[in-house]
Amino acid sequence: MFKKVLVANRGEIAVRIIRACREMGIETVAIYSEMDRESLHKELADEAICVGKDRSNNSYLHMENILTAALLTGCDALHPGFGFLSENAKFARLCEENGIKFIGPKAETIEKMGDKSMARTMMIEAGVPVVPGSDGALASIEEAAKMAEIIGYPVIVKASAGGGGKGMRIAWSAEELSTQFETAKMEAFNAFGDDQMYMEKFVVSPKHIEIQILADEHGKVLHLGERDCSYQRRNQKMIEEAPASLLTKEERETLGHMAVKGARHVGYQNAGTMEFLMAADRSFYFIEMNTRIQVEHPVTEMITGVDLIKAQLNIAAGQPLALEQSDVQIQGHSIECRINAEDPSAHFRPSPGTIEELFIPGGLGVRVDSAVYRGYKIPPTYDSMIGKLIVHAPSREEAILRMKRALGELVITGVKTNIDFHYLLLSQESFEAGDYDTGLIGRLLENK
Repeated sequence: MFKKVLVANRGEIAVRIIRACREMGIETVAIYSEMDRESLHKELADEAICVGKDRSNNSYLHMENILTAALLTGCDALHPGFGFLSENAKFARLCEENGIKFIGPKAETIEKMGDKSMARTMMIEAGVPVVPGSDGALASIEEAAKMAEIIGYPVIVKASAGGGGKGMRIAWSAEELSTQFETAKMEAFNAFGDDQMYMEKFVVSPKHIEIQILADEHGKVLHLGERDCSYQRRNQKMIEEAPASLLTKEERETLGHMAVKGARHVGYQNAGTMEFLMAADRSFYFIEMNTRIQVEHPVTEMITGVDLIKAQLNIAAGQPLALEQSDVQIQGHSIECRINAEDPSAHFRPSPGTIEELFIPGGLGVRVDSAVYRGYKIPPTYDSMIGKLIVHAPSREEAILRMKRALGELVITGVKTNIDFHYLLLSQESFEAGDYDTGLIGRLLENK
């Protein structure tokens, strides 16, 4: 097992990783920006090194500074968390070249699956169904127009290097395509430095279902069930739950089998997520693979009892998975709400500032993953998510009631938050029935 791990991230995921390492007897090194000088993850780690100023490209995305910090402190491994450099093949390769184990898949796997058009091609090879669309990147708007005519409108153009809802645009007609294509290309280049685009048929009002994968370095691949991530605003997930309430036993088994088959085909190692769309006719289509730990990983932990961060560490250390697929048993239901410092009444504008009062809910089946505290200054520079509220209960109905209770107890003052908005979402009849899709929040906001 590793002796010392550098945590190449910030906020709640950095805290989550540090806690797992401490429980395994592993020392940790935190990196932080000058703006994060008073951050919780910096205080919890055994050591901490400042790697740059406030902006991400000068700190949490600065590969040379981060690797230097790892080497100076004698780290033998590095956990990237999610976001930042977690799916950067170049960074993973640099870690390995410098004798530091990257806790995630191999660089070449990140490269293949990070290119969305290449990932799509590989899933076709594996026999995993994909949304009808282009076989690879589109060279021009003219090529995009021809493809759109073949697969039929509406279509969605996506950045090959994309993620997090960036570089994606829907075209409902030929008249819209040119503008949407160019807008998506520009956004993709600004976000990822890569403006290659591919196209898919836009599945109207789908459910977004993802499968959690674990794969060791000895060829064993298994899944830990699914998560329903359909409650989204502008392609950003807001509420996640596990298991997906409307899936039949047969559909659940089929999805798990497809995910394992796809992961095995690409030689995947470590934790990863295979994401699918479920169309109105209940057909499933692969859309992408996330080669990292997910924001919503706690709901899977709550229903399986498997600590995914510890599993990542064990796999990266070369240990075989102790689990068999038959050992994975789903117990109860779990829901996660992403708590953001934002103002829903002002188009969800970020709300940085100082937390004046803070009360964290507790009780049976309630978990809070966060890095904030009373007096903490939420910086304007980074993502607005300040924590995750997670509940677990024997049934979905009990989980919804428990989440409402926990949201009612959660108090954060000094900044605007989306706590009340989450309560509103949980109270929708469609959510209570489990019959909701990725477009529901948009429709709710339009009808306000």
